[in-house]
Amino acid sequence: MMANREAVLFANDAFYSAFAERDMAAMEELWATEAPVAVIHPGWQALTGREEVMESWQAILEGPNPPSITCHAASAHVCGEVAYVLCYEQVGGGFLVATNLFAREGEAWRMI
Repeated sequence: MMANREAVLFANDAFYSAFAERDMAAMEELWATEAPVAVIHPGWQALTGREEVMESWQAILEGPNPPSITCHAASAHVCGEVAYVLCYEQVGGGFLVATNLFAREGEAWRMI
């Protein structure tokens, strides 16, 4: 069985792959269905609740010019049933610092 930190990093990689491939089905699968979820897209207000979060991803992924984002230097930190990944996101020529939060649902780590 994959160690928790590696499993969280795998889930984080799956998130960036779904984003790059504009794969809404994969994005839906990555987000928690039991735990409360929220997202803060750069330049947006905080969005809360699974429906609002998924609608935002659909708008971004199906939009005419979704940004190209690459994750760098990801590190996972696990505390029981929750975890976070700190990383740098390369967006165009600049970098952002990102924090991605996860909760364990069953055997999988899901974004929250």
